[in-house]
Amino acid sequence: MTLKATPLNSAHRAAGAKMVDFGGWDMPVNYGSQIEEHHAVRTDVGMFDVSHMCVVDLEGANVRAFLRGLLANNVDKLQVPGKALYSCMLKPDGTVIDDLIVYFFGENWFRLVVNAGTAEKDIAWINAQNAATSSGVTVTQRRDGDNAMALIAVQGPNARAKVWEVLPTAKEASEPLKPFNAVIAKDTAFGEVMVARTGYTGEDGFELAFPASQADALWNALVAAGVKPAGLGARDTLRLEAGMNLYGQDMDETVNPLDAGLAWTVDLVSERDFIGKAALQKDGQHQQYVGLILREKGGVLRAHQKVISASGSVGEITSGTFSPTMQQAIALGRLPMDVAVGDTVHVEIRDKKLAATVIKLPFVRNGKILVA
Repeated sequence: MTLKATPLNSAHRAAGAKMVDFGGWDMPVNYGSQIEEHHAVRTDVGMFDVSHMCVVDLEGANVRAFLRGLLANNVDKLQVPGKALYSCMLKPDGTVIDDLIVYFFGENWFRLVVNAGTAEKDIAWINAQNAATSSGVTVTQRRDGDNAMALIAVQGPNARAKVWEVLPTAKEASEPLKPFNAVIAKDTAFGEVMVARTGYTGEDGFELAFPASQADALWNALVAAGVKPAGLGARDTLRLEAGMNLYGQDMDETVNPLDAGLAWTVDLVSERDFIGKAALQKDGQHQQYVGLILREKGGVLRAHQKVISASGSVGEITSGTFSPTMQQAIALGRLPMDVAVGDTVHVEIRDKKLAATVIKLPFVRNGKILVA
């Protein structure tokens, strides 16, 4: 199978990146030291090529009404142009098709950024619902052809300052942005750039969406400004420390968002109906999504390991790693409802049962360790 390549593939190879197959995409896992890349984002600034993710523009007179029914979170919260919202898109049985960000730029234009591995499935689903509701929405994916967009996430305490060095004309419009807001900067040296104050690392920063034809030029300009390229390895340890779900690992089409710790993204309060709402109201929540810190030596926390509570109830780790920031083994997991924060549980690692503490997520945010 031929792997798909982002517009920055040659830049990664020129930088000596170790490339891996990531869901059918040829992506950099690191550029030498995953640990150094992780610490750069926590303490200074790093950047990720996230062009494998897919920008989808939805346009038309009925686009808000369409998204009201499509998404579990309520797009009526989006009233100021540039405001963004994190949401799940659900099947009728309440399980997660994908988690995504939706940006509001006008009553006739909303933008979604969806996950790489689910993009084709997502667009097929959106098109099917568009047809079923006769909404007449124009659905444009921005991954291929002349209108293709590249995506670079610049993250870390110095991220915004570095982006302004490279995009000085975007500073005035983007400096006032609060988290989960975006602006379109039209007059940059790299064309029209969407500057979004979002990210997946637990640090401040910007995600930049811009013409794919400018990918190498903008990437190289950021490198020249002192921004350290970072690969998928650091991205995973950073998001895990930040307690952020990874689609396909922490939730998928077998899990509902209530069990995946995403109840905060599901609007069950308003009278608005959406796909999956009835199933969520009927089924409710059966598991809780928590963090774990391993308290004994002799193992590493990994996905699918069993977690046993004091009462004997059983849960499962969904993601695990060794935290470079905390210097401890940590994990995310779905545990039974009878387990409380602070409890000691035991994780089955090969032939051992090792003690771990249940914590409230996140582990790390904005460079600070939040749990002991």
